[in-house]
Amino acid sequence: MRLVVQNDKKGRIRLRRTRLRGVVAVLAVAAIASGCAQGGIAGQPGGGSPAAGPVPSRSADAPASPPQGTRTPDGSRSPQGTRPPDSTRRPDGTRAPDGRRPQSAQQAHAARVAAARRWRLARVPLVPPPPPRSKPEITTRRGFEVDGHEELGLPPVFTTVPTTRKIVFLTIDDGAEKDPAFLRMMSDLKVPYTAFLSDYVIKDDYGYFERMRRTGTGLHNHTLHHRYLPALSYRRQQYEICGMQDVMEERYGVRPALFRPPFGNYDRDTLRAARSCGVRYVPLWNEEVFVDHWEYREWDRKIRPGDIVLSHFRGRGEWKGTMPDMIRRFLDKVTAEGFAVARLEDYL
Repeated sequence: MRLVVQNDKKGRIRLRRTRLRGVVAVLAVAAIASGCAQGGIAGQPGGGSPAAGPVPSRSADAPASPPQGTRTPDGSRSPQGTRPPDSTRRPDGTRAPDGRRPQSAQQAHAARVAAARRWRLARVPLVPPPPPRSKPEITTRRGFEVDGHEELGLPPVFTTVPTTRKIVFLTIDDGAEKDPAFLRMMSDLKVPYTAFLSDYVIKDDYGYFERMRRTGTGLHNHTLHHRYLPALSYRRQQYEICGMQDVMEERYGVRPALFRPPFGNYDRDTLRAARSCGVRYVPLWNEEVFVDHWEYREWDRKIRPGDIVLSHFRGRGEWKGTMPDMIRRFLDKVTAEGFAVARLEDYL
C-alpha cells in the first residue's frame, strides 16, 4: 500500500509494472477458464453449445459506437459525429411555432375526433379549405345601399362572401359573457370565429379577449356603447366608432378593418363615420344561432356557401344554456349539411 503513495519516478514505474503483471496474470487465467468452458462437452457442467462460434471482432473500418446522448427519437443511436434529426421541424425545414413536433394528417384527424367526443358533438367538424390566393370582390348587397354609397366610396355592407366553397363564417357580438369553457372549446376544436366587441361590456376583463386574440381570433369594432346609431348625429356616431378604434389599438395593438353596427342598423352617416375611422368592411349576417334555435334572413331558411352567421356572447343569465351549448348547436347543423367553418378575415 505504501507504493501507491510514492512520488519518485522509479517507484511509479515499478508500481505500474507490478500492476501490469497482475492484470496479465488475471487475464491469462480467465482465458484458460474460457477455453475450458468452450471445449467442454455439451450437456455437462461447464459445457457450451457445439454450434456456438467465436465472438466476431470489430474490423478496423467499422464505425465506433456513438457517444452517450446521441440517440435518435426511436431510441437507436445516430452515427458518430452526427446529431439526431430535429423532430420539431416540418418536412420543408421550418420549425413548428410551439416548438413541438408537427402533427401528421392522421394525428390531426385523431385529435379532432377526440375533441368532438370530448365536447359532445354529433359529428367531427369539417376542415375548411386553404384561404384563396385571390380574394373575392366584396360589394354591397342589393337593397343594403345608402344614397351615394358607391360614389362616396363607402365600405361595402354584405351578408355573404361570394364563394362556391361550402364554408360559413361564425361571428360573435358584444363580449358580455366571458365563459372560460368557451375559449377552451374553440381552441380544442380549432374552429375559427370573428368577434365584434363593444367597450362597455369588455372593459371589466380586457384580458379575456387578449387570450382570444392570441389564438388567432380577429377582434373588431362594435362601437363603444352599443347605441342605435341612426338616431345619433354624424359627430356622435364618429365618436362611437372611432372611439372604439382607439380602444382596440390601445388594448390589442390594431385598428380593426371590420365594423358591425349595433342591431345591424346604420345610415349614410354611419358608413361615412366608419370610413373616416379606417373601417374597410361592414359585414352583417345571413343567419343567427342561439342556444335553442336558428333564425334566417332568407325566406327558404337555408344556409348558403359563404354565409355569415351571427351569435352573441351570452350565458345562462339570458339564454337557456351556455356558449358551448350554442357552439354545439351551430357545429352540429353546419357539419351535418356539409359545411366547414372558415375564418372571415382570410376572405377579405
